Amino acid sequence: MPVSRPQPPRPHPLLHALALWLGATTAAWAADEPAVAAGEALPAITVTGQSERTATEGRDSYTTRATHTATGLRLSPRETPQSISVVTRSQIDDFALRDVRDLLSATGGVRVERVETDRTYYSARGFDIINFQVDGLGLPFATGDQLGDIDTALYDRVEVVKGANGLSSSTGNPSATVNFVRKRPTPGLQASAGLTLGSWNQRRLDADVGGALNAAHSLRARVIAAVEDRDSYLDRYHLRKTVLGTVLEADLGPDTVLTGGLSQQRNRPEGVMWGGLPLHRSDGSLTNYPRSASSAPGWTYWHTDDTQAFVELDHGWGGGWRSRATVLHRELASDAELFYVAGTLNPDGSGLSTYPSAYRHRERQWVADMNLGGPFTLAGRAHEARVGLSWSRSVNALRSSYAGVGESLSEEAMLDGSTPRPGFDKERVDGFADFADYRRTLYGVVRFNLSDDFKLITGANLTQARSDGIQYGETHRYRKRKTTPYLGALVDLDAHHTVYASYTKIYNPQFKIDVDNRVLDPLEGRSVEAGVKGEWLDGRLQGGLAVFRVTQENDPVYAGFGPNGSYYEGIDATSTGFELDLAGRIGRDWELAGSYTQLRLEDDDGNAARTFVPRRMFRLAASYRVPALPGLKLGASVNWQSRSYRDEALAGGGTTRVLQDGYALVDLMARYEISKHLSAGLNLRNVTNERYLSSLYWSQNYAGAPRHVSASLNWAY
Repeated sequence: MPVSRPQPPRPHPLLHALALWLGATTAAWAADEPAVAAGEALPAITVTGQSERTATEGRDSYTTRATHTATGLRLSPRETPQSISVVTRSQIDDFALRDVRDLLSATGGVRVERVETDRTYYSARGFDIINFQVDGLGLPFATGDQLGDIDTALYDRVEVVKGANGLSSSTGNPSATVNFVRKRPTPGLQASAGLTLGSWNQRRLDADVGGALNAAHSLRARVIAAVEDRDSYLDRYHLRKTVLGTVLEADLGPDTVLTGGLSQQRNRPEGVMWGGLPLHRSDGSLTNYPRSASSAPGWTYWHTDDTQAFVELDHGWGGGWRSRATVLHRELASDAELFYVAGTLNPDGSGLSTYPSAYRHRERQWVADMNLGGPFTLAGRAHEARVGLSWSRSVNALRSSYAGVGESLSEEAMLDGSTPRPGFDKERVDGFADFADYRRTLYGVVRFNLSDDFKLITGANLTQARSDGIQYGETHRYRKRKTTPYLGALVDLDAHHTVYASYTKIYNPQFKIDVDNRVLDPLEGRSVEAGVKGEWLDGRLQGGLAVFRVTQENDPVYAGFGPNGSYYEGIDATSTGFELDLAGRIGRDWELAGSYTQLRLEDDDGNAARTFVPRRMFRLAASYRVPALPGLKLGASVNWQSRSYRDEALAGGGTTRVLQDGYALVDLMARYEISKHLSAGLNLRNVTNERYLSSLYWSQNYAGAPRHVSASLNWAY
């Protein structure tokens, strides 16, 4: 007797019509797309070793065929019931996205808050992103922000999964998870080098070499290095950074791969801002400083080191089942002498005071993960499962000392950076934090193939999180155990379109303090998402529409600066909206990645929340190979956002509003292949010289970068 097949639910006619409309937008392209000749390779991920994570870069594509970030299963974006944005190596190289801040500014639905020259916050769907992973492993930011920049030289691509991601992240915010996918060794020899010169005395060297170390190709290696030195449009700012990474890969047997790697990035910025420039005066009038204005004296610095080492063992057990065990050690260290401008600026330039600080921070992370996954048969159909265990420990030590606090500071002295360096006694500790965070997790996910057209993904993550220690005078302690579910359903409408829905949750024990110096209660987040996805042109072009509702309880919002530093208050907020995205290759000559995001963000009383977050954002990057001039590639990108604002209380009563009007940043690129191995590139940023503020996240900030240019000469083998 044949096994009866469950019938998938019938999609709503409007969703079906929308899917057909998305497909129709590609009909003309499909008609013109040349057929793939026998033996011609598609721009897909190519597994080069026994490990499925060993992949060559998609250097001719703005999308990827498969990701692990959302569920841990190897799924295409269309098969994943959450929105995913991917910035590939091709897009990184085309638009010179060498800094993660530039890269995420080009990512659909992500907002980059450059609150200081060397400290950055990120958000998606209205809430802060605190989960950065490397190859699917990582811990939330210990202090909620990213210190310094992260250079992209070490990475093949960056994947961003939107919404709550408790299944694979365990703890965090219901905003997004950013996963950096490492470059891996290649079986054949590949090598590249580049020289970049740009505005403000920018000088950069890149090198990347990989290949087999023996005749059998069973031992492979890759070495990546980058060095950059540059000034800035901001007065007195200068940055030197070095990046070095190596990965070794060995086939221990026909189904066993051992991989190990070590990397370090060292940032040495000087003339750094701690805080920024006042946005308004005590009478409510707004400030309007030159673009080059900075509050930082030249003696300030904020040095950071990011060192990572990992070992990974991948083994195939037969029948499609594979296990992977990974151990990651990461050490983040910073040493700084900083200068904060305290007080309220009066119309006559008085009212400000000095607040210098010497600061040291060291965080040591250990993360271990073991998982097993593969196919199984149930009720006559093939399904897929993955289970795993993970453990982590993060130990933090912070030290602060102060000198020269409370001295009168004129507006003129703030702008010319003439405040002398105070006599810091770094042996004296005026404020400190010592705490350790521990996390143990059991997780599992199953992808049920209920019919040829209907897939159900269910999973759960059981995490026990605890912390012990002290943070600037207050106990830093919590104990929390929680199970977070994952549920997703997908229905294929036809060969190109899929409708889906998902429900995900996440939580995060907090570290931020309130005005009374007490740690905030844990954050609770959940997201509901539904939409339609499509892939066309043999998967080379992918897109979709998603509607979402994200709720975050006890969201930390900056509320002021006190004797113990910044303090926050917890609010409940809900974000509802939709996203459109389209990415990939069109024909032989066009590559594009575009998105539009619109949201509404309100608190429990229906009032606008986090008004510094723009409610609408549009991203588009496109490149075109000119057929009439073989070797020439031209491109442009647009980064537009709607207005945002911040209401500030005045000491004498009332409020003033700091408004950032909507604006668009337009970038241009050109690259010409001089020969088979040599090419030259040109990148022009902010072509229209748009003036804008870098962020309204805090009540201080500074102007964004004006028009600037870089030129590169690249060699590849």
